[in-house]
Amino acid sequence: MAEFDPIKKTFLSSPKYAVVGASKDESKFGTKVLRWYLARDKDVTPVHPKEDELAGVAALRTLADLPDPTHTSVSIITNAKITLGLLEQAKNLNIPAVWLQPGAENEEVVSYIKENGLEGKAIYGGPCVLVEGDGILKSLL
Repeated sequence: MAEFDPIKKTFLSSPKYAVVGASKDESKFGTKVLRWYLARDKDVTPVHPKEDELAGVAALRTLADLPDPTHTSVSIITNAKITLGLLEQAKNLNIPAVWLQPGAENEEVVSYIKENGLEGKAIYGGPCVLVEGDGILKSLL
């Protein structure tokens, strides 16, 4: 059985999930990630500044609107400029783990993670949940 980073197991052990970066465009990776959680019957909430619902699920405007942020892991599928603000919000809300999908990070984002003690809470620089998620879920059984 494959070994996975403890942070990835922590991420997928959360009782709740949020996806930032999903949209009405079914071809976008943010929407694919949202649908991945839905297909696995996960309690997932899309976070979008303008949409009221995505993939048939009521959306919230910001991470601060999450009803239980300390028990919600967050998938981030945004450009790096937006990711920086989301990381700051996640830190302030004590979100247990974030998974930055490829393209959501750059050198500035990685520096922010390291300088703010988020290395044990942030997954970045590797495959996305769409690639590794099912294997990690199986390892938790």
